[in-house]
Amino acid sequence: MTRSAADDPLEAQIEQWRTYLRRRRAIHPVDVDELEDHLRGQIATFVDGGLSPDEAFLVAVKRMGAQDAIANEFAREHSERLWKQLVVAPEATNGTGSEARREMLVVFALAAAAALAVKVPALFGLRLDADAGFYARNVSLFVLPLLTGYFVWKRQVGPDTWRWLALAFAGAAVVANVFPFGKGSDTEALLALHLPIALWLVVGVAYAGGRWRDGAARMDFVRFSGELFIYYVLIALGGGVLTGFTAIIFQSIGIDIEPFFESWLLPCGALGAVLVASWLVEAKQSVIENMAPVLTRLFTPLFAATLLVFLATMAWSGRGIDIQREVLIAFDLLLVLVLGLLLYSVSARDPYTPRGAFDYLLVALVVSALVADGVALAAIASRITEFGSTPNRLAALGMNAVLLVNLAWSAWLYLRFLRGRGTFAPVERWQTAYLPVYGAWAAVVVLVFPVLFGYR
Repeated sequence: MTRSAADDPLEAQIEQWRTYLRRRRAIHPVDVDELEDHLRGQIATFVDGGLSPDEAFLVAVKRMGAQDAIANEFAREHSERLWKQLVVAPEATNGTGSEARREMLVVFALAAAAALAVKVPALFGLRLDADAGFYARNVSLFVLPLLTGYFVWKRQVGPDTWRWLALAFAGAAVVANVFPFGKGSDTEALLALHLPIALWLVVGVAYAGGRWRDGAARMDFVRFSGELFIYYVLIALGGGVLTGFTAIIFQSIGIDIEPFFESWLLPCGALGAVLVASWLVEAKQSVIENMAPVLTRLFTPLFAATLLVFLATMAWSGRGIDIQREVLIAFDLLLVLVLGLLLYSVSARDPYTPRGAFDYLLVALVVSALVADGVALAAIASRITEFGSTPNRLAALGMNAVLLVNLAWSAWLYLRFLRGRGTFAPVERWQTAYLPVYGAWAAVVVLVFPVLFGYR
């Protein structure tokens, strides 16, 4: 039996929204029922993601404003009032005040556990400076299981799912610490780089709360990942400023606290901040919802210009890419950042919004990245043919091939959309469907490469 508007505040808000649209129907004809179905679907997605019904309604209404002019009018007229309600009565948006405080205590307890976990190996004689390889291999295992535990607790994930999650982390811990890597091993460095990627998808399963097969849930995880990165960078910048001032004021009295920073504050703070930033994203999704798209629109043209200038300079000078390990890592990071901009732009875009200038700019970014990736692939393949394969070259070849497939099909789908031969929905579905491929490739590098190259 459906609850009435009098019994359910959310239903009352939806009824007010529906009445507003119907009252304005004579001015602008709209399919109110279709819009309401879409609104309810977005609300359900946001509630599953951890928002309260009131917060979910606010964010969904603001997104609906991009679809329809009348809905946009409602969002402008009512969003300020709704936001004030959320701020004035937090216990009405986050459950009870005690539940919000309990979640905060859980998060800070997990953050403290992550901070202490990185110091546990020191009890067994391992030091951060002398045993950098051990810490590089295990850094993700100090924090990601605890972050997964937070989402398992928050989403009330069933035992059948969390047992598999625990098994994945246990297997990763065994692989990271059993393989007999030699000193200066390339495969050890590759494992340290790729293990966090594979385990991040494990976190995504917990974040989705049993809905990982749903494309909308995977796209929510993409949004969360982008927003987490923003919050983490902000926390890191604030921590850097605080650290600098602290060092200065202690130096003024002749005390050098740099060893404390290097041994405790930096490693412990870096890991604990992952939990805190994740909690902030969960608690303040309606605020960050406005920040991340703005940053995406700011950096997309900058990255597009950078890649276009790079390709033009390379063509004009006739110089190829220098295939060295540091260059490969930097180049792949650039392509990953481009992919991140694409992913987050797709996740932040309403599929019902008509194509606009930003869509053409994004296609220019994707196409330029595709060309740059093709050039890098050709250079890597030529180097392997001439000098033979190494772990780094083969890993770079595979990663660039994985990126090439994603970028190529993304460009094709986006061009179809811009030419009016398809909708935007296939672009979004492709991005979410391709996410497991990155985890699969990372798992291959972690599990196969050390054995294939004799742990060297």
